Amino acid sequence: MKSISYALALAATLSTANAYWSGFNVQATLGNGACKTQADWEKDFNTMKSLPGAYTSMRVYASSDCNTLANAVPAAIKTGGTILVGVWTEDASHFAAEKAALLKAVQTYGFGWIVAVSVGSEDLYRGDTSASTLAQQIYDVRGMLSTVPGYSTAVQVGHVDTWTAWVKGANADVIRACDFVGTDGYPYFQNTQPNGIDQGYNLFWDSVQQVRDVVNTVKSGTWVWVAESGWPTTGPTENKAVASVANAQQYWSMVACSAFKSGHTFWYSLQDFAASPSFGVVDANYKPIYSLAC
Repeated sequence: MKSISYALALAATLSTANAYWSGFNVQATLGNGACKTQADWEKDFNTMKSLPGAYTSMRVYASSDCNTLANAVPAAIKTGGTILVGVWTEDASHFAAEKAALLKAVQTYGFGWIVAVSVGSEDLYRGDTSASTLAQQIYDVRGMLSTVPGYSTAVQVGHVDTWTAWVKGANADVIRACDFVGTDGYPYFQNTQPNGIDQGYNLFWDSVQQVRDVVNTVKSGTWVWVAESGWPTTGPTENKAVASVANAQQYWSMVACSAFKSGHTFWYSLQDFAASPSFGVVDANYKPIYSLAC
């Protein structure tokens, strides 16, 4: 009953406060490489809630690695948050461990904490697998979840990849397998085109529209989610794209704010502990690096 009540409360919040899931991509490790504890995940959720948009959803990349779900799910429930779950697909033993971790989480906590499940992340972009193999893995995870009491088709299972992967006809089998399609788009990295910050808005939304056009042709009615985008505050220059706090602020104001208002969106990223390039929106003290008001 607790999980059902939690799910109903979240549904009410989503329908009245915001028509779309919105939040950030969040890594499973700290700056020193240590795996996050439940307390660390709670801090991430509470940090998101403290931002101007009062975000409550996050995307994670794996289920078993660093005991992600074992620690993040209780943190989500405690703080009123939800998770776009990642299931790592590469190599059979890892995939099996990922499925086992997800299965244990839903058997223990129900489905109320789940935004959706992404089977894999940028596998097609990297060329690590075939479309047919990945499609079967999506069907596999959906089938596993369907055996758990409380499951319904509202639990969407899909895949996240780069926009350049989604528009390739060879990957249509994956689209057919998906309940949702998550697209990653970074004008900063589109270094074969004019990609200065002033071109960022048009480059990004053009990429989203290209994915929508392909998806509607292959499987009409399937929603395209923004699973990743962002602009770095530090890092190398990519053609005309300059990493800076000012440009990250501008990209947030132009792209993030419009994306959050128009569809399910997960920004990259909450914090990346000064990676290079660095896309994190909060610093080592969990304070915003630039204004996140919309």
